Amino acid sequence: MTFVVASPSLFVRGARIAFGDRVVATDLTLEFPGGRTTCLLGRSGVGKTSLLRWLAGLLPGTERLQPLAYMAQRDLLLPWLSILDNVLLGYRLRGEATALKAAEPRARTLLGEVGLGQRLSDRPETLSAGMRQRAALARTLCEERAVVLMDEPFGHLDAVTRLELQDLAARLLSGRTVVMVTHDPLEALRLGHQVRVLAGTPFTVGPPIDPPGPIPRDASDPELLALQGQLIAQLRSTA
Repeated sequence: MTFVVASPSLFVRGARIAFGDRVVATDLTLEFPGGRTTCLLGRSGVGKTSLLRWLAGLLPGTERLQPLAYMAQRDLLLPWLSILDNVLLGYRLRGEATALKAAEPRARTLLGEVGLGQRLSDRPETLSAGMRQRAALARTLCEERAVVLMDEPFGHLDAVTRLELQDLAARLLSGRTVVMVTHDPLEALRLGHQVRVLAGTPFTVGPPIDPPGPIPRDASDPELLALQGQLIAQLRSTA
């Protein structure tokens, strides 16, 4: 399943993110390189999801920078639709009949790859939380967008499935511009061309960390594990 896209860089220039009197970020300037995966790390509540929602144009006063796929922390599956129809929902909502017809075989293949090939006609209520998250991942990948924003996409999965789906996502998102929020330093180091750490209130963004080697990286690599230790120490030192 190969799809060639032009993957633009994302730019944040002088942005302010606030919710009432709570200022999450101010005068924020960032670049997310095109065709590469940037992983965002930080303590809970620092503002990682807020930044992702700002990029998606989902906060008041913001605009979507360009067409993109967005995977939220919640799976957001519609309970009255089958798993297959949930994966194809975006095409139906946009009224893209021709694209929908072309996307259905891809959706079936993706559901097979995430381990749901035998559950296409099932409703979300019959699935575990991990299965629902896998369906949401398939929906995101099925969109085939040049820009993909993902918020804890593997958070509900067991350790082995998590590694397998990290590998799948790395393969299928190769060449895209991806921004991924995660609380897992090793996951960030496996999947990110660069890792950025958010800290403070309002948050600041640390310098890029560029792990060595091709993606997805070996989770048992000693150099990667050493970097994981450094990241954990850095996160523990942040208030």
